[in-house]
Amino acid sequence: MYLISQTKYAYFGYFCTRFLASMEAKKNELKEITILFAGDSGDGMQLTGNQFADTNANFGNDLATFPNYPAEIRAPIGTVAGVSGFQMKFGSTEIYTPGDECDVLVAMNAAGLKSSLHKVKKNGIIVANISGFDRKNLKLAQVETNPLEDESLANYTVQQIDISKLTQETLKDSALGRKDIERSKNMFVLGYLYWMFNREMKESITFLNQKFSKKPEILEANIKVLKAGYHYGDTTETFTTRYDVKKAELPTGTYRSIMGNQATAMGLIAAAKKSGLQLFYGSYPITPASDILHELAKHKNFGVKTFQAEDEIAAVTACIGAAFGGAMATTGSSGPGIAIKGEALGLAVMLEIPLVVVNVQRGGPSTGLPTKTEQSDLMQALFGRNGEAQTVVVAPRSPKDAFEAAYEACRLAVCHMIPVMLLSDGYIANGAEPWAFPKSSELKPFKPKFPNPKDYEEEPYMPYKRDENLVREWAVPGMPGLEHRVGGIEKEDLTGNISYDPDNHQHMVKTRAAKIDRIANDIPLQEIDQGQSTGKVLVLGWGSPYGAIKSATKILLEEGYEVSHAQLRYLNPFPKNLGEILNNYDKVLIPEINDGQLDILIRNKYLIPSIRLCKIKGLPFTTNEIIEKVKEIY
Repeated sequence: MYLISQTKYAYFGYFCTRFLASMEAKKNELKEITILFAGDSGDGMQLTGNQFADTNANFGNDLATFPNYPAEIRAPIGTVAGVSGFQMKFGSTEIYTPGDECDVLVAMNAAGLKSSLHKVKKNGIIVANISGFDRKNLKLAQVETNPLEDESLANYTVQQIDISKLTQETLKDSALGRKDIERSKNMFVLGYLYWMFNREMKESITFLNQKFSKKPEILEANIKVLKAGYHYGDTTETFTTRYDVKKAELPTGTYRSIMGNQATAMGLIAAAKKSGLQLFYGSYPITPASDILHELAKHKNFGVKTFQAEDEIAAVTACIGAAFGGAMATTGSSGPGIAIKGEALGLAVMLEIPLVVVNVQRGGPSTGLPTKTEQSDLMQALFGRNGEAQTVVVAPRSPKDAFEAAYEACRLAVCHMIPVMLLSDGYIANGAEPWAFPKSSELKPFKPKFPNPKDYEEEPYMPYKRDENLVREWAVPGMPGLEHRVGGIEKEDLTGNISYDPDNHQHMVKTRAAKIDRIANDIPLQEIDQGQSTGKVLVLGWGSPYGAIKSATKILLEEGYEVSHAQLRYLNPFPKNLGEILNNYDKVLIPEINDGQLDILIRNKYLIPSIRLCKIKGLPFTTNEIIEKVKEIY
């Protein structure tokens, strides 16, 4: 009896110790943390990362993500080229980038570790799937010795978990085949991280119920493995440390996690509703723009019409027909597709009809780097058509900003009767961040410039008669007495008749250019995002480098450097006061993920010796790259 009591109290003491250790671990509070998931394309790293991001966003953290896909559709398994990565930074402070270095690396195999180890901070945590470091995986990754067994990881905290084996053990009674069981191992990782960072599993369970509602065996397996990963962390004595990242103090609002392509789609829908027009989106699938079509196809309840064409030409010409018919016509593609659309876009310029063209930029030329980000289509957006055929160009700066940029692109297209190109990129399109979405009442409506047929009962309709902003009216089929000619041959001013007159041609080219110039009166003046209105260095950015520039400027200001940051949304035309702002600084630094295209435009227009910081690696800027360049020129 005494022995039984001793045993009972021993167990009691053990569980008390575990409980107190768990409570002590919860006090390990961090302001921000960066995690990188790395494994084969079939390891589900993107789904795992997105679920972890959504959970933290809904919890109340600010965050930024960077999905990094292999370029090939079926990348070679086990090789460095086949690694799929997902990096995210979340915290209780404002987050602008997915992080330069990561605190935690989840490596599902040797290739994932090899390709990502250089990003891990010294003394960072590496969670390694032991099964991904067998002889076969080491050979595929071209690694001579097992890094889990030699001394190469001595500067890191390595948590070795046989994730594959534990997943198989969890599902040993399942009716699923070996491949389906293996596919579930990413849920083990997700569950373990939920334990490590003190997060609940309920949102991922809800997601799984929705995703696999018609596949109960797979649903049960994924939930079971998710919980197994969580409980493994909770019950394994080896890993007693948990981390607590509090909610961020963000402005009041209703938040959701949103990706750039989703935000773009919602911005298009909102603009159509606020203008009283029907949204038409014609597109041909292309990475990384396809998700805009996928998202819009879900919203037929808003009257959205989506059309997946047989090619890029059919997609854009269908949009031209939709615009002629009075719809909010929109199309989307990436650089190679935009090139194919070129002649039809010239037709839209000549017809002076509203059309929004979303270009989700990727690495080029030709097929280039389909899954990597780049900003090298700026010149294409401005001048990439035969003849003098300019378009208005607008660029979002982050995933959530894509909503406002898309809304503004639609407003400019409709109010000024002109094609507008929205220059997103792969980093913005696939990245995610919390978004405080606006109420409908907060969005400023705008109205199309439809003519009144009664105004032309006693005089002929002139389709190219213009107002003070050189904007013509939008006459659509069915308006009595407002019939007019359309086509790809140069138009005569006022009448729209075919004209080969050389003076008329020059007049029309100059008029279309002047109309774009006058749009500068309808866009906001350029503002300074951070820093003073005068000083030594201005960092001038556009598009996705925004987060890295903002983070770098904040750090430099705290260190006492006289540096400012301005972010361009309008690239054609530029804001009216941009030249004045640029001349207020000794040096102007322009970081771009291209070979200096904005720098060329700035030098040409404002005649200043701006300084380039170019990166053409298919990767976004890091904060430290901006900091080092500013210090170099300071």
